[in-house]
Amino acid sequence: MRLIQNALLVFFALFLLAACDRVPTLPKLDSHDVIVAFGDSLTHGTGASADTAYPAVLASLTGLAVINAGVPGDTTSSGLARLPAVLEEHRPRLVLLCLGGNDMLRKQPESATENNLRLLVQTIRASGADVVLIGVPAPKLFGGAPDFYARIAEDMGLPLEQDIFSDVLKDNRLKSDPIHANDAGYRVVAERLAEFLREAGAL
Repeated sequence: MRLIQNALLVFFALFLLAACDRVPTLPKLDSHDVIVAFGDSLTHGTGASADTAYPAVLASLTGLAVINAGVPGDTTSSGLARLPAVLEEHRPRLVLLCLGGNDMLRKQPESATENNLRLLVQTIRASGADVVLIGVPAPKLFGGAPDFYARIAEDMGLPLEQDIFSDVLKDNRLKSDPIHANDAGYRVVAERLAEFLREAGAL
């Protein structure tokens, strides 16, 4: 009897661990739903052509409309200013939010960047859209995404992809310069995001 009880305890512990690792579920997207990729030069596709930026490749992989709303040099503060107009124009069902790199390059306080990202998420959700948060690596050798991305995702119940750009920008074959991907790198980003969205239930 004790052996059975111990086995059950192990099973439930493994189940809980697996549940903790799952991506928060997203509603399944319909064929007419719009995705907005909102961010800075990494979203815009600096270092590659417009048709090889990750939003364009993601559109081809999913068959969905993916709007490239990336503006080179954008910060979380300037993103907050332009977000309402983007939401009003495109009325997305899902927003892929990838900002923070320029805040770090300009040495903005992390607390301000985190607060702005939270406000961006709140604004997107208020429009009726869901959000996927994409982490940006810190601009230093082997820098991963700062802890505030994971903190925001946990606090706000967001799906978080925090490794994708860190992994790409560590591979010289996938970079056009130290902080931007090339066309091959953006394709990797798009492929991994498509898989991420499938795991989250959106595709």
